[in-house]
Amino acid sequence: MNAIAVRRPWQGVLQILQFNWRSYGVSAAVIVVALLVAPFVPSLFRAGLLVGVAPALFWMMSSLLVSHYVYDRFPLYDLNWIPQVLSRMPSRWLNIHCGFDETSSLLAAIFPRAAFDVVDIFDARVMTEASISEARRREHGAIAATPGRFDDLPFSSGTFDAAFCIFAAHELRRDSQRATLFLEIARVLAPGGELVLMEHSRDWCNLLAFGPGFLHFFSQRAWRRTAAEAGFKVQTELSMTPFVHVYVLRRTM
Repeated sequence: MNAIAVRRPWQGVLQILQFNWRSYGVSAAVIVVALLVAPFVPSLFRAGLLVGVAPALFWMMSSLLVSHYVYDRFPLYDLNWIPQVLSRMPSRWLNIHCGFDETSSLLAAIFPRAAFDVVDIFDARVMTEASISEARRREHGAIAATPGRFDDLPFSSGTFDAAFCIFAAHELRRDSQRATLFLEIARVLAPGGELVLMEHSRDWCNLLAFGPGFLHFFSQRAWRRTAAEAGFKVQTELSMTPFVHVYVLRRTM
């Protein structure tokens, strides 16, 4: 049995800062410079500076506060609800990530009698954002992962009863890439197999929390469309806080 790492207080928000230190650093520097310059410019320009600084400061603070709530205060990583939303206990399951894995050991503890595989679909040519490279450099999952490609998962068709993709699929920025990944997941699932997808949504809650950063996420409608195109039926949906949505998708083809 693999050991389950105990999450530290403030771990989630500190990880957000570590992985996105460049963007937070630039935002903080711009805010400081604007506040220092404001007293020495004409009143009209001063007002413009302050109008620009206010939302930047708000979103910088709100994104950290919401991240702390979601990842540290809310029991997001208590995944014991998963067996309740699956139609059957899997005998073999697959966890898909992009090199940052906080869930495989948790899932292994929830399904102690099941066989499983973990696959890392990170592709430096496709996933070019600095934050994911920083996450891969700093954090490593407790369970070794098989390297894979989003368009060619290294498993035979019909291998798994269940698959999990938690905060990973959005790293594929193009609709066609996510559709290809879902088709591959459908291929490696047995008939009636289920995919549990967990993601932030591109909606007004995440806009208020993360400002323009909410564009890094995709809408619930977009996820449902991608799932349908790959032959999945939405079996269950639930919200884990107003900022995170879960889809339980069943293979129908």
